[in-house]
Amino acid sequence: MINKTQKINNNKNLHNKKVKVLLSKLGLDVHNRGVITVAKLLRDSGMEVIYLGNALPEEILNIALQESVDIIGVSSLGGAHLTLGKDLIDLAIKKNLKDKFVFLIGGVFSIKDAEELKNIGFDEVFTAEVSSNRIIDTIYELLKNKGNNILKNNFID
Repeated sequence: MINKTQKINNNKNLHNKKVKVLLSKLGLDVHNRGVITVAKLLRDSGMEVIYLGNALPEEILNIALQESVDIIGVSSLGGAHLTLGKDLIDLAIKKNLKDKFVFLIGGVFSIKDAEELKNIGFDEVFTAEVSSNRIIDTIYELLKNKGNNILKNNFID
């Protein structure tokens, strides 16, 4: 039986354009193995990935606008995820960008912090034990639910 991810991957040429993802380390955190692994996963699944490296919320949003991305994904393992995560979402709201992008955050978080990150406004929070298929499936579901034109007519159920 073919799962949804395999269907999407097998039919990714049906999309008008590739999903474009901006990935960044949030703040000065230097633990980049996870975000680099996710970047490769997304690239291998047919998405265009821009890896910014370390950045603060203002720079992340500015680059996202310049590059016309669909997804903003940030990674934090250095303990600043609540503070800088809130700064990112608050700035996106202030600039009327919250609905323009899907906002994702990943890292090693407590259950309490993961819930708080969702409450802050991230569309999804990924912890270390998330599967590759779940990351990809979630991205397509979130794009579909936000009404993104990339998948509006081409999403495969």
